[in-house]
Amino acid sequence: MTGRPSSRAGGVEVRFGWVVVLVTLLISSIAQGAPNVLFVTLKSITGEFGWPRAVPSGAFALMMIGSGVGGLFMGWWLDKRGIFQPVLFGSVMIALGAFIASRAESQFSLYLANGLFIGMLGEAAMVAPLIANVTRWFDRRRGLAVAIVACGQAVAGAVWPPVAQMLNEAVGWRDTYLFYSVFTLVTLVPLVLLLRRRPPDGHYLASGVVDHGSERPLGLSPPLVQGALCLASIGCCTAMSMPLVHLISHATDLGHSATDAARLFSLLFVTAFFGRLGFGMLADRIGGVTTMLLASSIQAAGMLGFVFVDSLLGLYLVAVGFGVGFAGIMLCYPLIIRMWFPAAQAGRRIAALFFSAAIGMATGGWLAGVIFDLTGGYAAAFLTGFAFNVMNIAVIGLLFLRQARFRPEPVPG
Repeated sequence: MTGRPSSRAGGVEVRFGWVVVLVTLLISSIAQGAPNVLFVTLKSITGEFGWPRAVPSGAFALMMIGSGVGGLFMGWWLDKRGIFQPVLFGSVMIALGAFIASRAESQFSLYLANGLFIGMLGEAAMVAPLIANVTRWFDRRRGLAVAIVACGQAVAGAVWPPVAQMLNEAVGWRDTYLFYSVFTLVTLVPLVLLLRRRPPDGHYLASGVVDHGSERPLGLSPPLVQGALCLASIGCCTAMSMPLVHLISHATDLGHSATDAARLFSLLFVTAFFGRLGFGMLADRIGGVTTMLLASSIQAAGMLGFVFVDSLLGLYLVAVGFGVGFAGIMLCYPLIIRMWFPAAQAGRRIAALFFSAAIGMATGGWLAGVIFDLTGGYAAAFLTGFAFNVMNIAVIGLLFLRQARFRPEPVPG
């Protein structure tokens, strides 16, 4: 199948690129159902075994760490062989991991299923590699394309919690995992077959559009800039994961029904879906750094909202605000990497960035569970998340000021 060039001469964009975006969105939406199944069944798992909530929270932490560690290898695999092989492998591993989780009889088996199979061998192929692959299909509308793909998390968060909640109530958490395992296998493998085609030659960019990759981004050493971005991602993701992992449990602890809690969670991700699209288009206009500052500030306000609000209506409003904020953050990192670093380095640098993000996600989800076990509530956990969010704003703010002072001559990607 041959795609026609974009209407603007010299661009890398072809019509098949949007097919890649749609297929990638579907793959991501299905693959990222795994953590949502864990969120919904968290209390059922602890209830069956009598475990503290830190145990399933620890399973989520291992999933995030595993996906980050595995992502480093998957990024290298992508650069060497293209997207098809790593994503096909990851699809099978997620299905296998969900099956193992459905048969878990100990903490070790739950950790093995989520940390190794779903995380390190599965989800590792479904975040950074998919996004890095999409950036190679676009130049002018890269922000929008990445935003659509990044909406996979929002679609998964909107669709999977009510489905998992219904199954959990009807057949229990084990068969919920089994259903997810079978569904993943029979849907992802055919979709991955559509990603076999290689992206167009990225050296020929649209007229007037260039990658601003440099050997010294912002006039600084590449490790320093990469390290600052990684530190920022740990800050925002530690904060982000606390409500994502524990919002359903938090809402039911406040006396709201499990059904209302699942709806609350879905509303957050429905909002995130549209917020992510909006932030993607905004990033194409004002840049990834400015967009991230705005999104991170909104997320920080949402973190404080979860501390002080306990009514169902209030939680709905806070969830909408938090969803808008966190939606825009992660899509900005790949855009910044593609702007500040040469395109040939995109795969491994985006993978490294998402590794640090996974550390943040793992830390936040686990830490909130520990703080809950110590204090009997989530208020202290959400305040801790707010502090991490402020760290993100501070680091990105410094990079924003540096960018405003330093305007290097761009070089082709």
